[in-house]
Amino acid sequence: MMTSLMDPQRTDTTPFDPVKQFSVFAENRLGRLHDLTTVLGQNNVHVMAITVLDTTDSSIVRFIVDDPGKARELMIVNDFPYNELNVLAVEIDTESDLKGVLSALREAEINIHYIYSFIKRPEGKAAFAINVEDSDVSAQALSQRGYKVLTQGDISR
Repeated sequence: MMTSLMDPQRTDTTPFDPVKQFSVFAENRLGRLHDLTTVLGQNNVHVMAITVLDTTDSSIVRFIVDDPGKARELMIVNDFPYNELNVLAVEIDTESDLKGVLSALREAEINIHYIYSFIKRPEGKAAFAINVEDSDVSAQALSQRGYKVLTQGDISR
């Protein structure tokens, strides 16, 4: 049985507690990723999903944490330039679910900008983060196919 992620009192399909992704812009120098993850870890903020896009002089570290409010505060206090946006997080049970999720988004004519896996989840199930051109339509298409679109509350401990 699929759990609804939409607030039953709302008439639109926007998740009421969207998953927050941070993008930190870091210069390409030894230890910068270590510095970032150390600051988070020392403050009991757990990285739940992460990906790094490397360019010649800088990197973009995209990550999802279990405590976005604390992470936001740490980015500011420790001078990590960052951006924040909502992404879809989708729970999957099997490897074939990846194909099903991608098929559902293709059928809904949704463009995927990027996708990356979670490294851990509170319930231990696999999941991935997806940045798409239309989160509302994507969430609806995935929910109609029986996939659980996670909220930030599902990720937080």
